[in-house]
Amino acid sequence: MTEPAYLPFLHQALRYFNRPHAGPALASVASPAAWKSRDIESAPWRVRLGSDEVGELRQAVAAWQAGDAPLADLTAADFPLPRLASKIAAWRAEVATGRGFQVISGVPVEEWSVEESSIFFWGLGQHLGRPGAQNRKGDLLGHVRDTGADRHDRYVRQYLTTQNIPFHCDAADMVGLLCLRSAKSGGLSRIASSVSVYNELLRRRPDLAPRLFEPFMLDTRDEAAADGTAVLPVTPCRYDGRTLRTFWHSDYFRSSERHSGVHLTATEHELLDLYDEIAASPEFHVDMELEPGDVQLLSNHTVIHARTDYVDHPEEDRKRHLLRLWITF
Repeated sequence: MTEPAYLPFLHQALRYFNRPHAGPALASVASPAAWKSRDIESAPWRVRLGSDEVGELRQAVAAWQAGDAPLADLTAADFPLPRLASKIAAWRAEVATGRGFQVISGVPVEEWSVEESSIFFWGLGQHLGRPGAQNRKGDLLGHVRDTGADRHDRYVRQYLTTQNIPFHCDAADMVGLLCLRSAKSGGLSRIASSVSVYNELLRRRPDLAPRLFEPFMLDTRDEAAADGTAVLPVTPCRYDGRTLRTFWHSDYFRSSERHSGVHLTATEHELLDLYDEIAASPEFHVDMELEPGDVQLLSNHTVIHARTDYVDHPEEDRKRHLLRLWITF
């Protein structure tokens, strides 16, 4: 039986959280991903596609669209990108073992339909690793846009509103965003190195840092486990002696207290607050304005990401719209 071209949600999450661990990092961690905002001002983190590369994308999209197979069946072999192969490998390496992020500009989304843009993004994902489902319903491409959901509801999925999204990680090795349309104002992508944030927290409060290597309860919200479990134990930081890997979702750690039997101590609240405070400092984060045709690739092990709130266009066909992709290496 042929394996599907993607990972089911649970399998992807289990692979992501299976991070090697030897013990807490009790000294500052050296890493290419340990950057601050000043370190990457001149770094080549944004590249623009050339005309020949864009032509290759057009050809691959058109070839797949000419068939009648579902997008979930598309594999790397069905979406040949020989001209871009070496660059895609370099982007993947930059995310996996380098600074933890890369932006690619020039994808011709303004001449494509949403369907064609989806074919491109899914096809690119097949070359970057193995895409996976983003929820228990099996959605393979997330649509990040305002659905009219109540932005003041603390427990609503925030990417479906215009409100700011706190720093967090997703349960896959890499998350990709493809911008189809940008907001009227705001909606900046905000990223920070989780390695640098940890190093600063360790410097300020070495007494608190080891707690990050012990489980916190995570509120599953509308993504309850298969057995209906509402909260799950998740360890924010894992360290194998060389690489620090972080899963951060303090908003979901905090809201776990709404469930029976879960209580965070004052010290644990202090730790969560301090981590978020460091990440929110301009010294540690970078804001990116994603334009139509931009692809942003982020590590969910060494980078935490957030979004500023935004004001949208009133016209439905101009509203902010991004596609989201989860990738396992």
